[in-house]
Amino acid sequence: QVQLVESGGGLVQAGGSLRLSCAASGRTFSSYTLSWFRQAPGKEREFVAGIMWSGGSTQYADSVKGRFTISRDNAKNTVYLQMNSLKPEDTAVYYCAARWMVTGRLDYPEIYNSWGQGTQVTVSS
Repeated sequence: QVQLVESGGGLVQAGGSLRLSCAASGRTFSSYTLSWFRQAPGKEREFVAGIMWSGGSTQYADSVKGRFTISRDNAKNTVYLQMNSLKPEDTAVYYCAARWMVTGRLDYPEIYNSWGQGTQVTVSS
């Protein structure tokens, strides 16, 4: 398993931007599929975006398509989530998740065996 540490959360006004980072330990970062999930109070954890270990193809939840972008820098062992045009409904704790060489659909939290501690994102109206 890989150790994950998120950062970059905070308070932002609606329409603003934030970039989340997730730094991973280990020397085989490039072989991990990585995703971002979020959980708002009283709601279930939901998929936000994912990026494959091979080829770097991406998947997004419909609610964030066109506003959020996931990317990775294998040299820095880091995955990013650029969030633009933020809305109050984006308010949640955002978690980074990883799994070795996963392909296919990425939106099931059960497939991941490494999780970060989460970072709070609050969007004010």
